[in-house]
Amino acid sequence: MIRKVAFFNPQGNFDRNDSHLTEHPDFGGQLVYVKEVAKAMGELGVEVDIITRQIIDEDWSEFADAYDYYPDAPNVRIVRIPFGGEKFLRKEDLWKFLPDYVEKIYEFYKSEGKFPDFVTTHYGDGGISGVLFLEKSGIPFSFTGHSLGAWKMDKILSSGISVEKAEKKYRFSVRLLAENLAIKYASFVVCSTSQERYVQYSHKAYNADPYSDKFKVIPPGINSSIFNTESKQEDEYVKKYLDSIISKAPVKRQKLPFVIMSSRLDRKKNHIAVVKAFMKNEELRGSSNLLIVVRGVDDVFKFVNTHSSEEAEILREILDVAGNEVGISVFFANISDQRNLARLYRVTAQKGSVFVLPAIYEPFGLAIIEAAACGLKVVATKNGGPSEIFSNGEGLLVDPEDINDIGSKVYVALTQFDAQKSLTLAKKYSWKNTALGYLENIQKAVENEQIQIDGSDIERFFEIIKHI
Repeated sequence: MIRKVAFFNPQGNFDRNDSHLTEHPDFGGQLVYVKEVAKAMGELGVEVDIITRQIIDEDWSEFADAYDYYPDAPNVRIVRIPFGGEKFLRKEDLWKFLPDYVEKIYEFYKSEGKFPDFVTTHYGDGGISGVLFLEKSGIPFSFTGHSLGAWKMDKILSSGISVEKAEKKYRFSVRLLAENLAIKYASFVVCSTSQERYVQYSHKAYNADPYSDKFKVIPPGINSSIFNTESKQEDEYVKKYLDSIISKAPVKRQKLPFVIMSSRLDRKKNHIAVVKAFMKNEELRGSSNLLIVVRGVDDVFKFVNTHSSEEAEILREILDVAGNEVGISVFFANISDQRNLARLYRVTAQKGSVFVLPAIYEPFGLAIIEAAACGLKVVATKNGGPSEIFSNGEGLLVDPEDINDIGSKVYVALTQFDAQKSLTLAKKYSWKNTALGYLENIQKAVENEQIQIDGSDIERFFEIIKHI
């Protein structure tokens, strides 16, 4: 019987208010996944600790306390371990501090007198932490990669960036070693889709056999208490906000459905392709408005003039392509949390709107299911998880690098697609099922013989982080 499970997630952070969630590359879908699986396990009676990093930084004040809790999840505890100094560090700068993270986790549980039965690890940094913890404690772990470094490296290098520059910024050498060691020593490796299992882990950079029984396909879920089609009183506030955004557009355009993008502003999410498709396809632009969710930004013009971040660069490109259509057929909405995002989806679904996920590559595509659960029609990249999610025609797949394909299929979804197909999609995914999938494999893992660590592998990791 599994009584206690720890989740190792050293990057980003967690708190009861979901501060910064999805606003920063280190606070993306991985954190939503960890939080929801942890809560679902807690509801099944398992004690859960999410072990992350303590940050004492005035710009990240939400993460200063050693402990935190979710008010609706009494069995889940957020434990923040002090390592790597006090200031916020991006995930690429955490590698050399991970041995200290693991040492302090061990001392923490030793002081409590109670260790977890099992550890789930997330991303490469969590994975190598699981390896180090296994060596020290003998407690087995699972590895969930979320996104794999080899595929990102290929994309970065193909864009023309030098190997040296890419290594300096993204630390691919240590990330690939960490992922390989996590794969080698994990009791099982969790994949969201068969595509992730058989294609992504077949990359030549990994010493892995994805056809072995070690690899388990456990799809993620959605929070159906938030993402659903049930109209709520609070939806009216989002409707009024949306009406205010489009109030200066021609009256006939105010009645049109929307083409919606809500991914964070990241180059790989490929917002610009949909903007170009929308501007080029006159039928599409004549039949809909384009709505881009920008978290924490009320005035995009002011933002691009006062910031030099990647987000500002992407918005600047969007504004350049949209030109005079901004405020006429192209709009921006500041929606900063999941509940208001679900409200936006419900309100716009009533107009027959379409959700688009145009990423160059999308490991899974949880956002698709969340949008579909609120009644939106869905269009997504053909590259990655969406091709499996849409296996029964619940949405349309596009080539994210073909503007004509994007424009024509979004128009088909807008004018011909039945949102009921998308709704059937959402019913297949729940966090309870995800948690049960983990627990079934965890039970088997703890009953099996302990995995032995080769000390030379640990030495390789320590050697490589010396040079960071």
